[in-house]
Amino acid sequence: MKYLIVGLGNIGPEYADTRHNIGFMVLDYLARKYEGNFDVSRHAFVTEIKTKGRTFVLVKPTTYMNLSGKAVGHYLSSLKLTPDQMLVITDDIAIPFGKLRIRAKGSAGGHNGLKHIEQTLGHNNYPRLRFGVGDNFHKGKQVDYVLDKFGEEEQPELQTLIEKAADAVIAFGTIGLERTMNQYNTK
Repeated sequence: MKYLIVGLGNIGPEYADTRHNIGFMVLDYLARKYEGNFDVSRHAFVTEIKTKGRTFVLVKPTTYMNLSGKAVGHYLSSLKLTPDQMLVITDDIAIPFGKLRIRAKGSAGGHNGLKHIEQTLGHNNYPRLRFGVGDNFHKGKQVDYVLDKFGEEEQPELQTLIEKAADAVIAFGTIGLERTMNQYNTK
């Protein structure tokens, strides 16, 4: 079985390690763990990893967040996969820092990357893993907050949380969406 795993983020050193790039960070960890090397491809950095009899195609769109659907549409089509064989990893300010929420479908919730994917696919019926980054910002400062690096108080937990999200990705491909949701959605 093959799965498409899309980590949302923005390219460029100014965005590295920011809250909005948590999708990239999770895929970078998976690539290191399973010895994948990202190559520049159409609309994305792409690598393939194999574990537990499954193949995971890891995609980090190079289109910037607001046009993430371009990469999603291209790779679903070229790999001949359906949206239920894809998992999108994104940041979420509506979820407390460190909490994971895996859903089979859902609204974009104001997230521009998810909005563009929904526009591209024509629906919102695709699995997503939302990584909680919290909402510790002043009114009107949401963009600054998500484009900022994780806070000093968040750093000690961050690597463990990235590893947990990566484990959830592998579980998605091996034990299925329902069991993964039961195991990794945190209260």
